[in-house]
Amino acid sequence: MIKVTIDNIEIEVEPGTTILNAARRIGGKVVPPTMCYYSKLKGSGGKCRTCLVRVAKGSAADPRPMPKLVASCSTMAMDGMVVENQTSPEVLEARKGVVEFLLTNHPLDCPVCDQAGECDLQDLSYAHGDGETRYEEERRTHSLTDLGPYITLNKNRCILCYRCVYVADQITDGRSQGVLFRGDHSEISTYIEKAIDNDFSGNVIDVCPVGALTDRTARFKSRVWFTKPYDAHRDCPTCSGKVVVWAKGDEILRVTGRKDEFGEVEEFICNTCRFEKKQVSDWVLEGPRHISRKSVISLNHYENIDKLKETTKED
Repeated sequence: MIKVTIDNIEIEVEPGTTILNAARRIGGKVVPPTMCYYSKLKGSGGKCRTCLVRVAKGSAADPRPMPKLVASCSTMAMDGMVVENQTSPEVLEARKGVVEFLLTNHPLDCPVCDQAGECDLQDLSYAHGDGETRYEEERRTHSLTDLGPYITLNKNRCILCYRCVYVADQITDGRSQGVLFRGDHSEISTYIEKAIDNDFSGNVIDVCPVGALTDRTARFKSRVWFTKPYDAHRDCPTCSGKVVVWAKGDEILRVTGRKDEFGEVEEFICNTCRFEKKQVSDWVLEGPRHISRKSVISLNHYENIDKLKETTKED
């Protein structure tokens, strides 16, 4: 085991642990924000730069500080390393600049975006962004694209985190989408508008940190804070069948994978569970989903699960 100090808190971790995962062991505000890193996806991280931290002491063997801020998701922790995240004004200023870059072409359409209330970029800009923009040039714009019958792609909101590409590479039968062009012209797309069509394609919606990939079956039906999330499961031959159903009254508006405290899906689910099972009778309801108090969704008042079952029986 090695000892690492992050924001004046010391923790022991296994050799080979990244600074980010060491911070996650501590939890709270010590954890740097992430937009591209996803622990369930190999190769993710190192693209958005929101997890930058300052290494004030490289290690016990070499106490020199690192000359530049480093991406915590791809930098290994060393024995005796001292890391600054929230305690470093330099880090906070750099993160503020990263947010400004991410919002360069991002439309301010939170009032009509289905991701509002669950958007990582929304949370990041609230915590580290400015109230005004300095950007005066014309924004890059794209038209909406339907990737098959279930998924809508809004390239204007995409921040090129590559998560959806890794999902398609690693958990589906074949990848149809990728990054086209280079530099400022880069965009997530499918070749010749080929539709994404496989049993696990819907997971690109869950991993997307913004509103670039959304569920067409639930599009514009309700704000997330007006729905009530319940843990549920079913006997599914394709996936684990463990999901979160989002109900409004006795109607299930959408189904998503269960996410951990860092916003990462615990188990990827199939398209049958996600898009085709929208009746309460399709699921065994386990109970209300625990939502962090800092989330706008927690402002909602959960309906008693037994009452939801009784309403379904009466119908």
